[in-house]
Amino acid sequence: MEMADTPLRQVQANIAKACTIARREPGDVTLIAVSKTHPAEAIEPLLVQGQRHFGENRVQEAQDKWPALREAYPAAQLHLIGQLQSNKADDAVALFDVIHSLDRPSLVKALAKAMDKLDRRIPCFVQVDVGVEEQKGGCPVADLPGLVEQARAADIPVAGLMCIPPFEIEPAPFFAFLDRLASDHGLDGRSMGMSGDYETAVKLGATHVRVGTALFGGRASPR
Repeated sequence: MEMADTPLRQVQANIAKACTIARREPGDVTLIAVSKTHPAEAIEPLLVQGQRHFGENRVQEAQDKWPALREAYPAAQLHLIGQLQSNKADDAVALFDVIHSLDRPSLVKALAKAMDKLDRRIPCFVQVDVGVEEQKGGCPVADLPGLVEQARAADIPVAGLMCIPPFEIEPAPFFAFLDRLASDHGLDGRSMGMSGDYETAVKLGATHVRVGTALFGGRASPR
């Protein structure tokens, strides 16, 4: 396969096209390759092509896979995109460069304590439950102002907001809602959009898109 024809290059081209339509710069959008469940040998080809941002769902899985990969590719950046248990806060702060799933006061306390202990402040996105789906995690919209204030008071760098729209429902209104919420709270980051809808997310202000299937293939769900 020619480098220009790889899934990575296609996704990058799609992001650039969506940015052109939205009158945005492609450099303003960070592509996170969701490498959860995929082995190191599937991840390395993307690293060879220059991809540097990767998303993992579970702390333990990332601990198993990434030390060797990061030794070979020290510029790689790891994003935790799955729900985080408070008792894993120390491990998460030690391993990841960005956390996308800050969603409750107890986790604010645990992360702040871990960051103090390790003397490492890492950017966090507050996950918002835009679809009122408890099983996905996320802060209720009504609780968002208080949680953002608590995180800022704890000296946690709040990078922006993250959402996962309800499955099989048009995502655009949820992306537009998250964009508005981020603006209301003076936040620059919008982590939204996956393999099936990242182009829509980019057109509606996404700064980070989390793409797995379109890059790695082999998953039943397009999202």
